[in-house]
Amino acid sequence: MSMFDLSDDVAVVIGATGALGGACAGALAEAGAKIAVVGRSAERGEAQVKEISKSGGTAQFFACDAMDPDSLKTCHEAVSSELGPPTILLNAAGGNDPDATVTPEMPFEKIPQPAWAKVFDLNLVGGFLLPCQEFGPAMCERGKGSIINIASVTSHLPLSKVIAYSASKAAVLSATRFLAREWATKGVRVNSITPGFFPAEQNKKLLYNEDGTPSDRAKAIFGHTPMGRFGDPKELAGAAVYLASEQAASFVTGSDIVVDGGFLSQTI
Repeated sequence: MSMFDLSDDVAVVIGATGALGGACAGALAEAGAKIAVVGRSAERGEAQVKEISKSGGTAQFFACDAMDPDSLKTCHEAVSSELGPPTILLNAAGGNDPDATVTPEMPFEKIPQPAWAKVFDLNLVGGFLLPCQEFGPAMCERGKGSIINIASVTSHLPLSKVIAYSASKAAVLSATRFLAREWATKGVRVNSITPGFFPAEQNKKLLYNEDGTPSDRAKAIFGHTPMGRFGDPKELAGAAVYLASEQAASFVTGSDIVVDGGFLSQTI
């Protein structure tokens, strides 16, 4: 048996309808896991299921709002019934709000509290708290589980402009380590992945000009990234499969795997 064989696993990937979550879902499926593609968009969810099926994997879409405990509970019951008890939870939902981004027109002191709260709800409540509260206890009861949260380089270094996003992602990293300690003796490992810069819908306007050329911010990122480029979503796949695998990562919990092209290593 391969060290990365997940054929006995059922993976719930919340946010699998997005670029990073979708890439991780595909990689977990290639390793043999049955995939619950979880998200709000049926169109994008079914497209992801089709891609996984085309590659020989097993996947099913489950509509769910990660900000709604009742929706998560219904999703959990449906996944357990259709695919089996989940053993892997990957939290890839989250995002930012332009109204919580510092600009010349919106200095820090004018950021509206509702926008700040929305970003924390997206990344910390829907991207960590509620899914872990719903799926984690059942994993603890069975004595087996791997929870993978998506942090960010902003968890380590607060970036300019995106103050609420940086703060909320730092909280995700801290909460991951807290939960790893709480569930370490119950057979449930809790870790995180820190992606560097991967173009997606939520950061597209910051990284590209209207004509499709890299923005000044993108050029600054390239200059601070030793590899000199953005990441491809598929480059997160190995970290996700590693952390999901009980054989490969049985003694790994409370850890954060950085996949950033060297961004956090760069100083001068």
